[in-house]
Amino acid sequence: MGADGMRHRRGARVLLLDDAGRVLLARGHDTDQPERSWWFTVGGGIEPGESDRDAAVREVLEETGLRLDPADLQGPVWTRSAVFDFYRERCRQDEVFYLARITSTQAAVPLTREGWTQIEHDVVDEMHWWALAELREVTIEVFPAGLPDLLEPLLDGWDGRTRHLGEATE
Repeated sequence: MGADGMRHRRGARVLLLDDAGRVLLARGHDTDQPERSWWFTVGGGIEPGESDRDAAVREVLEETGLRLDPADLQGPVWTRSAVFDFYRERCRQDEVFYLARITSTQAAVPLTREGWTQIEHDVVDEMHWWALAELREVTIEVFPAGLPDLLEPLLDGWDGRTRHLGEATE
C-alpha cells in the first residue's frame, strides 16, 4: 500500500510490433463495469526481485505464448505512472514500456491463454494485432492515451531516449 492509500505496484509493458508495423493489444473490461472495455498493451506486474526486462519477457510469454529474450527488448522507451480502478481496487502503477519486434510469421502463430491468471481469464476479452491507421479509428479507449501517435516514431526505430509520459488517471 502506498502513502496515498492506494495499492501500488511496478509494471513492465511491451509494445510488441510485427514487421508490418502492427502492435499487439489486449481488450479487457472490469468486472464491476462489464459494459466499459478498452485496449491496452501486453504486460503486468513486476515480481519482487525480478528485473523490469525479465518481467516484460515473462508477461509476453504468459499472455501470448510468444518467447522473447530480454536482449530482444529495446528501452525502456517510455515510463509513466497510471492511477486506475481495477478489480474492485484503486491502484497506482509505475510502468516501463519496452519495444520488441517480431516477424509477421511469428505474429501469425495462434496466441495462447495457457499462462493467464484467473483474473486475466475473467477480464481479458481478446487480443488483436492493430495497424496504427486502424487503431486511430477505434471507438473505445486505448491505453496509454494517444498510443498510435506515440508509437508512430518508433516504427522507424528507437532513438535511445526514454520519454516520460507523465501521470495518467484512467
